[in-house]
Amino acid sequence: MPETDPAAPTVPFVDHPLIDLSADPFTLFDTWMHDAEKAEPCDPNAMVLATATADGRPSARIVLLKGHDRRGFVFYTNMFSRKGRELEANPCAALLFHWKSLRRQIRIEGDITPVSPEEADAYFASRSRMSQLGAIASDQSRPLADRDIFEQRLKNAEEEFGSAPIPRPKNWSGYRVSPQHFEFWQERPYRLHDRAIWEHHGNGWDVTRLYP
Repeated sequence: MPETDPAAPTVPFVDHPLIDLSADPFTLFDTWMHDAEKAEPCDPNAMVLATATADGRPSARIVLLKGHDRRGFVFYTNMFSRKGRELEANPCAALLFHWKSLRRQIRIEGDITPVSPEEADAYFASRSRMSQLGAIASDQSRPLADRDIFEQRLKNAEEEFGSAPIPRPKNWSGYRVSPQHFEFWQERPYRLHDRAIWEHHGNGWDVTRLYP
């Protein structure tokens, strides 16, 4: 992050209290997410998802958090997409939430497990009908010779299902990141930031404040 200029008019400095090292990381996440839902103008649940190939080559993209509890943090995708293929080969991931309006970010790292078919079915059914059709028509991340091909496939799917319920495609599901590591970060002027990490060991968490 660049140095904060206290005189800059764009995003004012937020004088947060220091991160509470006695906090439970899931509860602290909930608090910060609640703050973001009130402050962020668009998609407070947006997060960077970083994956890697079997030989360690990383890639990253923005996805949306679609559920979380103490089991982990859930997102959905076509399982044959690039991220889906990388998660199959290397089932671990990193997440990054950045809320510019609050000058906060959270990093989460952990192992990946698929959600249950019942969870995936329930979430797919909650999506808009056009999003459901798009999941069927799209070979996500694959080459597309002409946009018209995709548009025609979308139209074909719409005609096929009519007003009938649309079943979840077998290659579309969700993944859960089970956190082993949290880092909470708050910007402070002149890069004198406030940072703390929670590392999971056994049945508990080791907590450490970090230098900026």
